[in-house]
Amino acid sequence: MATQTFTVTGMTCGHCEASVREEVEELPGLKDIQVDRSRNFLSVSSDGEIDTDAVVAAVKEAGYEAVAN
Repeated sequence: MATQTFTVTGMTCGHCEASVREEVEELPGLKDIQVDRSRNFLSVSSDGEIDTDAVVAAVKEAGYEAVAN
């Protein structure tokens, strides 16, 4: 299983976390999505390759910025 972490900026509340999670959950093949606003953290896992550009785009769609670590 592959895991990728991201730094997400701009999240300030539980609604922010939920918005990021909802957008990322729409991406195919991802499992175990963890979002933590207090650490500006997003982690995604997948049985296959993780398309980091798609994850960054999904976070941007939610209104935030993400950078792969």
